[in-house]
Amino acid sequence: MDPSFLLLLFVVALAVPLFLGSRRQRKAMRQAQELQNALVEGDRVMTTSGMHALVVGTAEDTLELEIAPGVTTTWVRQAIREKLTEPRDDADEHTDDTDDERPHVEDSARSEKS
Repeated sequence: MDPSFLLLLFVVALAVPLFLGSRRQRKAMRQAQELQNALVEGDRVMTTSGMHALVVGTAEDTLELEIAPGVTTTWVRQAIREKLTEPRDDADEHTDDTDDERPHVEDSARSEKS
């Protein structure tokens, strides 16, 4: 087999995954930018650091986010990772009285010593 053919095959084998990966990355960046530009007051969002907040004000490059009742912070639009569809308050609705069934830390420590 010709060594130049093997070299060409090796280069193609490396170039194709790089090309496809960069294409996927550009598509994801474009989608994120479209999401960040479409945010309006009242949207629930999650930042890149994982903080959930409510958009209460918008500017060209920044957003005012309410992270707790009465606590508003300013974030750059690029810090928004995703728009949330479910309200965050649903965690309170799903609490039930199963806490009594789970062993407490003290109980599990006693059972390990026995």
